[in-house]
Amino acid sequence: MASNAASHISVGALSAIFDDSKSAEQEPIVQCVQIKPLPPQQNNQERFRAVFSDISNYVQTMLATQANHLVTSGLLRKGCFVRLKSFQANAVKGKKILIILDLEVLQELGECEKIGEPKPLETKSEDDEKAQSTSISSNGFYGAKPQTQPQPQPRRAQTHSHSAASAHATIYPIEAISPYSHKWTIKARCTNKSNIKTWHNRNGEGKLFSVNLLDDSGEIRATGFNDQCDLLYDVFQEGSVYYISSPCRVQIAKKQFSNLNNDYELTFERDTVVEKAEDQNDVPQVRFNFTSIGDLQAVEKDTTIDVIGVLKDAGETSQIISKTTSKPYDKRELTLVDNTGFSVRLTVWGSTAMEFNAAPESVVAFKGVKVSDFGGRSLSLLSSGSMTIDPDIEEAHKLKGWYDAQGRSDTFTSHASLSGASGTTPGRREQFKTVAQIREEQLGMSETPDFFSLKATVIYIKQDNVAYPACISEGCNKKVTELDPGQWRCERCEKTHPRPEYRYIMLMNVSDHTGQLWLSCFDEVGRAIMGISADQLMDLRQNDDKAAGEIFQDANCRTWNFRCKAKTDNFGDQQRCVFLRLIKIFADL
Repeated sequence: MASNAASHISVGALSAIFDDSKSAEQEPIVQCVQIKPLPPQQNNQERFRAVFSDISNYVQTMLATQANHLVTSGLLRKGCFVRLKSFQANAVKGKKILIILDLEVLQELGECEKIGEPKPLETKSEDDEKAQSTSISSNGFYGAKPQTQPQPQPRRAQTHSHSAASAHATIYPIEAISPYSHKWTIKARCTNKSNIKTWHNRNGEGKLFSVNLLDDSGEIRATGFNDQCDLLYDVFQEGSVYYISSPCRVQIAKKQFSNLNNDYELTFERDTVVEKAEDQNDVPQVRFNFTSIGDLQAVEKDTTIDVIGVLKDAGETSQIISKTTSKPYDKRELTLVDNTGFSVRLTVWGSTAMEFNAAPESVVAFKGVKVSDFGGRSLSLLSSGSMTIDPDIEEAHKLKGWYDAQGRSDTFTSHASLSGASGTTPGRREQFKTVAQIREEQLGMSETPDFFSLKATVIYIKQDNVAYPACISEGCNKKVTELDPGQWRCERCEKTHPRPEYRYIMLMNVSDHTGQLWLSCFDEVGRAIMGISADQLMDLRQNDDKAAGEIFQDANCRTWNFRCKAKTDNFGDQQRCVFLRLIKIFADL
């Protein structure tokens, strides 16, 4: 098997990718000799790094998030063989690094131990020695020696992709843009343009606007200040496609101002080039990541999501006065339903509220809505969000078909009726299942999540990683990193706090007379189960481990009525497993 696979490997291809004097193979075949997850980052998707070998050399790589499913499904693993279909080459202080944008696992070649004795692709130069620090570290990774944090200097960046426009030979996917990218051009659609905003403070005054940009790989926010605001505001039109070329500053995204799933954002500079593209059709119109209405109880407060539903009701416009600015704001409340059997109230504001004209029973998709716990769960469209009526997408067609076939006559449960379920109020108590019924009925294996109630007894709580240190900024709750004693850094807020607030993220085993199940839960349920806050528990663990152990012991052997969600986690075409999440609890009365 090894000799057969070796004959397919593109020997010398990795060296050619980084050497302009050599002819690089368009889609080289290499062997994966190591793969590891990157250290988790606040509020970001999981990322993986891998080492690929062409027998002559090996190179460290970082996988784009769209390739994550190959790792989590078990297809991409140590010893397998892959075809690199699209990638970006960078140099980071003596280390050659590939950003892998697209690859194919060649299952027919099987897998085997490392073939040959490949050498590292490393060069050093004066430019490398002068480079600054980066988060891409090779410490403890394949072929690396113990060393200090590497210093990056992007020497050149090239993207191999068959879809690059001839007039702009190097088109970067948005997913690949980072502070270490050098010369690049993206081709992206403007999906949202803000109004011009002004500010006045003791340091002066200014103005800005921002746009959301979209391509096949992802989205990114870009902002223009002052002169760039004057120059570019009228250039951008919502729905149009543009080429945007560096120089353009890439920086860590300020998540409090953006609803996009990207670690970075752009700031237009004086020499940034923006050109309207002639071909407007090869870039998607919009990119959604929908959360179903039935799943909202499992979504943390203040999270920004996308949602789609059938418009059941649209209220009249009304006006409220802001307590902070004393300015009036127009609003309109909508009621959406979907095929999970739930309804939710969604508020739109300003001109969107005044000009809203969707007919009842239309399918409406919202991008960038904020989740509130008011009335159980409710939604609010952000100023940076957008609304599309009857979008021509698969999810909308499915919802329309479901509603016409049966949804019009269905009765829906509002999230307000579940809001009392965390105390002693019974709440929604129908659909009780036993553990055996949950398994027999394969709950969670359908296209939509299953919600059910379960009366069971806690028999074991996993004590490892029972809580995480969270940011203390209001509404954040993201994980923080300890820099030094008394210094905890939140990358989302870009703030350092003297302490974190610990929040539960628990895994527990429960039992009834028919069997046992593992359930996961978050902070609200964890407090009810444990009887104390995660902060108090972690303090006990530091100062009185025996007392902390007694807290866990006291939490066992207690019977509760659980409100649960079962959902299948899919990666590519493969079903991975069913996750059972505990949403609410109420006492066994």
